[in-house]
Amino acid sequence: MKRVDDFRLNFGKQELVPIVIGGMGVDISTADLALEAARLGGIGHISDAMVKTVADRRFNTKFVKDKLKQYKYNVANSDKSMVQFDLGQLAEATRLHVGKTMEAKRGPGMIFVNCMEKLTMNAPKETLRVRLASALDAGADGITLAAGLHLGSFALIEDHPRFRDAKLGIIVSSLRALQLFLRKSSRTNRLPDYVVVEGPLAGGHLGFGMDWAKYDLATIVAEIRAWLMAEKLDIPLIAAGGIFTGSDAVSFLEHGASAVQVATRFTVTHECGLPENVQQHYFKASEEEIVVNQISPTGYPMRMLTGSPAIGSGIRPNCEAYGYLLDSTGNCSYIDAYNKQVALHPGEKKIIVMEKTCMCTHMRNFDLWTCGHYTYRLKDTSRRNEDGNYQILSAEHVFRDYQFSTDNKVALPE
Repeated sequence: MKRVDDFRLNFGKQELVPIVIGGMGVDISTADLALEAARLGGIGHISDAMVKTVADRRFNTKFVKDKLKQYKYNVANSDKSMVQFDLGQLAEATRLHVGKTMEAKRGPGMIFVNCMEKLTMNAPKETLRVRLASALDAGADGITLAAGLHLGSFALIEDHPRFRDAKLGIIVSSLRALQLFLRKSSRTNRLPDYVVVEGPLAGGHLGFGMDWAKYDLATIVAEIRAWLMAEKLDIPLIAAGGIFTGSDAVSFLEHGASAVQVATRFTVTHECGLPENVQQHYFKASEEEIVVNQISPTGYPMRMLTGSPAIGSGIRPNCEAYGYLLDSTGNCSYIDAYNKQVALHPGEKKIIVMEKTCMCTHMRNFDLWTCGHYTYRLKDTSRRNEDGNYQILSAEHVFRDYQFSTDNKVALPE
């Protein structure tokens, strides 16, 4: 019976354990978690979501405070078009976050940066270019293009000296999305080094509509693999979404995937950025508490726990401090939903907004509990203490369990 460790992900002459820890923002996939993956011979992701907030936490910078101070005069104004990011500070925050992580890297693995196109930041093209280029400047082993089609992303950095040196990949949920990306990126004369195929059981934002349950990861991976073979394109596929055990992973590796990307089981590790009280909610979640809804301002469906404090929260938009989801005209669908409820309930101090949520503030505060479909199975991966809480795991324990387990078994901690 095969184990994940019987396979290897090959990038040229470099061989890696075919386990990739997915990029979870905001700072849920911490530097510590990514560093453990690299130390153990796999690939870890850090996310550049709300990178100024992450830099302030890690390095005691004052990026968020300075931005709020600059635009404080605009807090009560529903027009956020003047709230712009300082591109120099954005580059500095990215280089700090990525650079310090790369300096600490030990072991034979790699560290990638997860970069979401949907963080439009009131200047989609300009801010994305800075984020991508700064991550390359800081020495990231690779960048995974996420949350969007990224049709122009390669072109934004094709003049960067590391454009052909770093590993560049993209997350897709369909063959059509991959075909569009390859067609639009073809003029840069550069193929992606890998493609993450993310199925409908993944955590957080989904690349599907509300009919997500009609789709199946194995079917999508097989379709993309067959097309790549027909086109004579040798691009490693990384299967993602709902891969809960080492045996699940082996099934994809035996059917042609080069690696698997996993995340849910790492949300309850010491190295993960989630506060321990939130991790206990993940452990104790029932299947009925895991839903896919449309409250994200990005327009994508999103999977989360129904107990998330962010659901229904009518917090005032905090774009002056954050503003990561403002589009090119300074709009965000949460602002519209918030203003609508304020108009309907004049004078009320506490507003309930069910239509959308303020992702910036709530993700920053770990109040939006996005999760994978199989989060309700986390209770079976640990031991329950006498106080009713579950034992927090180590990233190494979870990684090794994926790497060496068989028979769909999950190793419990000592």
